[in-house]
Amino acid sequence: MKRAAIVGAGPNGLSAAITLARAGVAVTVFEAEATVGGAVRTAELTLPGFRHDVGSSVYPLGVASPFFRELPLARFGLRWIEPEAVMAHPLDDGSAVMLEHSVEATAAGLGVDRAAWRRLMQPLAAGWSELCGEVLGPVVHLPRHPLLLARFGASAMLPATALAKMRFRGERARALFAGCAAHSARPLGSIASSAVGLVLAVAGQASSWPIVEGGAQALSDALAAYLVSLGGAILTGVRIRDLREVGEADAILCDVTPRQLRLLAGERLSHSYAKKLGRFAYGPGVFKVDWALSEPIPWRAPECLRAATVHVGGTLGEIAAAESAPWRGEAAARPFVLVTQPSLFDATRTPAGGPAGRHTAWAYCHVPNGWQGSALEAIEAQVARFAPGFRECVLARHVMGTKALEEANANLVGGDISGGAMTLGQMVARPTLSLYRAGAKGLYLCSASTPPGGGVHGMCGHLAALRALKDFG
Repeated sequence: MKRAAIVGAGPNGLSAAITLARAGVAVTVFEAEATVGGAVRTAELTLPGFRHDVGSSVYPLGVASPFFRELPLARFGLRWIEPEAVMAHPLDDGSAVMLEHSVEATAAGLGVDRAAWRRLMQPLAAGWSELCGEVLGPVVHLPRHPLLLARFGASAMLPATALAKMRFRGERARALFAGCAAHSARPLGSIASSAVGLVLAVAGQASSWPIVEGGAQALSDALAAYLVSLGGAILTGVRIRDLREVGEADAILCDVTPRQLRLLAGERLSHSYAKKLGRFAYGPGVFKVDWALSEPIPWRAPECLRAATVHVGGTLGEIAAAESAPWRGEAAARPFVLVTQPSLFDATRTPAGGPAGRHTAWAYCHVPNGWQGSALEAIEAQVARFAPGFRECVLARHVMGTKALEEANANLVGGDISGGAMTLGQMVARPTLSLYRAGAKGLYLCSASTPPGGGVHGMCGHLAALRALKDFG
């Protein structure tokens, strides 16, 4: 029987382990922390009984993932919660533009751009299952749906600012799309910055941006429990500092970024490969704050309470300016802020038996990689801009800057939550043209630093494991 060692029990490490275990490989996963999950964890960060997602919280690509959809995760406790609306984007006029669960419902709120939104989104939403398989699949593959992929690519390759201005006349549609594109952590004027925005907008309208009942940890726990049911072993609290510590293995798959791989593998790596890893670029970091609240966020636009995700940033121009700042080494004075308010739809996030009306929320904004300042005031000012009285609702705060994020999870280098900058070059050669093969026989990289990149979908780990299985012969 072949044996494999997995370093790191984030969603990609667990997905790699599951793929190998289902193929009959004996798998052992080594995790430095006391619990599995990487950035997909839940903890009481503010006050007792207030459960906060330590990293990610909303999973449009998780529910759509071709790999996750193959797995019986519901048997192991995973329950998706789909809020009434996908996402809200409040504006200064007191209204909010909404991303709804269908293209038609979204378009209905876009005024002059109703038809234009429908023309852009409907063909992609109609083929979402097929498109998802294409964009989350191997970088080099024969497209199964070439016409659909070509339609997507024609718009995806454009800068987000250009696409928004070319397609839409009104600020509502432009702002809605800009908020989706800002998840890429790239300047919205850069080539292909529309890609992430299109994927997320289409995912929401064809499916959802769900949260997990009980918190993100339940997704990680379900993956881990399924792996154990297949015979896999998970060793938590075991920090691997040298790959020799994993023992004999036919394959070692590392759910780490290139920086950690160089340290772990040492002389296993050729000089040329190690040099390439050293050139791998990390993207902007994030500054994150969690809140325990006495009541829901008092949005001026009440429709914001229909969604678990709220994009706070105003117009296309404002969002574009905010997302360009970190690439210049600056923190935006008025950042684009991504807010989640999961307790509106999941009562398990707040203390059982406590005072009625208590809630949790978190938010983050992009900052320069490794930035040591505080964005707390800027984040709260942006939220209060659209939710007057917000600060009076805060019972407690927990903040994590770039240093704290990396200390909590070494994969978040400089606070980068995407496993490396999602530039056009690094979407293809990620981290090098050898992709999952890590420069030594039997050694593989399976983190978000490989295709298809950031997001919680498990496909990086799954595809790396498939590469290892092919190499077994």
